[in-house]
Amino acid sequence: MKTYYTPVDEIDRKWFVVDADGKVLGRIATEIADRLRGKHKPTFCNFQDNGDFIIVVNAERVHLTGKKWDDKTYWRHTGWPGGIKSRTAKEVRTKSPEELIMMAVKGMLPHNKMGAAQLTKLKVYAGAEHPHQAQQPELLDIK
Repeated sequence: MKTYYTPVDEIDRKWFVVDADGKVLGRIATEIADRLRGKHKPTFCNFQDNGDFIIVVNAERVHLTGKKWDDKTYWRHTGWPGGIKSRTAKEVRTKSPEELIMMAVKGMLPHNKMGAAQLTKLKVYAGAEHPHQAQQPELLDIK
């Protein structure tokens, strides 16, 4: 059996809005990553970007379970000797709440050029407003 390859001009991309108010970060991040990759479509193939666009609103109201606000640590390195930096989830939320969702989804996408292209289809906003009304996005209900 041959792998079905959807021609680029036949890829049907839709826009969805996800309200993150009161939702657990990991639960919505997995659903968003699947939608960005297109795994919910019957035309999915792993070497082609045929996913949808996702708009996340109310990113500042996302929840973490347990004591993760204080215990979860995000690390990065400056590239210089001794240049490791760390921030807790609470510090990330106060500085830029959009970054929490972006980092969670980025870790669930492929770590190559395809994953970088799929991540550009994710739009995250801290508040309830977004500038994508012209695309007529549908509401995506994630439990």
